[in-house]
Amino acid sequence: MPFRVAQFVALAVALTVVSGYCASAQEPVAAAAAAAHDAAGGHAAIGVQLPLWTVIPFVTLLLSIAILPLAAEHWWHNNSNKGIVAGVLATITTIYVVSAFHQPGVMAVVHVLTEYVSFILLLGALYIISGGIYIKGSLSGTPIANTSLMALGAVIANLIGTTGASVLLIRPLLRANKTRKAKAHIVIFFIFIVSNCGGLLTPLGDPPLFMGFTAGVPFTWTLNLWPQWLLVNVALLATFNFWDQVVLDREERARHGSQLEEVLKHEPISASGVLNFLFLAGVVAAVYCKGLFNWPWGVQEAIMAAMAILAYFTTPAANRAANGFSFGPIIEVAVLFVGIFITMAPALQILNAWGSGDRRVLGVEFAMDQPWQVFWATGILSSFLDNAPTYMTMAATAAGMKGVAAEGQYLAPFLQAGPEAASLLAAISCSAVFMGANTYIGNGPNFMVKAIAEENGVHMPSFFGYMAFSGMILIPLFVVVTVVFFRG
Repeated sequence: MPFRVAQFVALAVALTVVSGYCASAQEPVAAAAAAAHDAAGGHAAIGVQLPLWTVIPFVTLLLSIAILPLAAEHWWHNNSNKGIVAGVLATITTIYVVSAFHQPGVMAVVHVLTEYVSFILLLGALYIISGGIYIKGSLSGTPIANTSLMALGAVIANLIGTTGASVLLIRPLLRANKTRKAKAHIVIFFIFIVSNCGGLLTPLGDPPLFMGFTAGVPFTWTLNLWPQWLLVNVALLATFNFWDQVVLDREERARHGSQLEEVLKHEPISASGVLNFLFLAGVVAAVYCKGLFNWPWGVQEAIMAAMAILAYFTTPAANRAANGFSFGPIIEVAVLFVGIFITMAPALQILNAWGSGDRRVLGVEFAMDQPWQVFWATGILSSFLDNAPTYMTMAATAAGMKGVAAEGQYLAPFLQAGPEAASLLAAISCSAVFMGANTYIGNGPNFMVKAIAEENGVHMPSFFGYMAFSGMILIPLFVVVTVVFFRG
């Protein structure tokens, strides 16, 4: 049963008291942290002093995201309940960090919140603008047409994000294949390519890369990952085309009439809401100029918000209705990610200190220093947790290995540390983007595409059924990526 407001307030008060007690019990820690902060000249020393239990809210929230949709689907479906879970866990973290570390703690929380606002404004702007572009008509549901549409999605995902590309293209793809019987595999490959692997080349492409951009990665740096992007997406497109042709041939033999003639039927393609492409260009320009001119915080964010507002009020309501647009998915992301950003802050600081050799974790020194190691460590976490915080966690750890504190735009000096640092960040970036496709919960658009497909009558595989597909198709491909690009 969902919590009532009074219950939530009571729980928050209780947690505040408990957190305050924990903070008072940690006064020696706070004093040591303050001394270390004065010596180090920054709040990076927080990572040396933070107790390990401070990562529990982060782990709890991520486990909630993974398990509650399966264990308590009806309760979790309500965004207010997601907000309760995220809010309580974020409150625990905030109270402890601020109480134990005072001004450095406040600075750390404020920095996290500014990053969150930039992140959610980008996602929200792309979601609202692309939701107002309606692709009329339908393509042919042939293997070559389906493959071409996914190839287009892999390209435009780098301009409007994997979320925007997924929203824009999934419904035309479903309409093109409405006469076909077996089409779950089409949606699965769409998730692999358009919702994940396609968005590797720009910070706009996938949330992990945008978070890296806000942490100092140059806007054009991810273009260096085009060989990995090309290998993975070409391999997936070729595999899909072969698979889809086999499925269609089987239907051709099993069903009466010519299935090929049916899928060749299509309506002329046109687009409504083309003014929104101008607003998309405005978002792209804002992000690029922020990196180019080092705008103060708030300028880029104001432009993105303005583009979203203009798109919403100038787009015909009929376009959004035809797309089945609602604010539910982006509200869900906003609610969950404010909790994720806050609760992951201690984990980032601890891992950064661990990677730099300034502390041990459970008595163990950090031992990963090869690209292939961070590629698979990032991938495993990105598969079952969310790939955006996983990226930041591993990036902070890698930065610590090079003695760079995880604060401000720390990835800029990290990349300047040499080719080894660039190789590590390339492995983290590719893994976070690619392996978010391994499960439904690895990346935000995955569940959204699944829900849209099911609304249109496609019987999608279960959580573990989907993993059977990803294990059979993606994991061998990622082994090849490891051998070709990240052996050491």
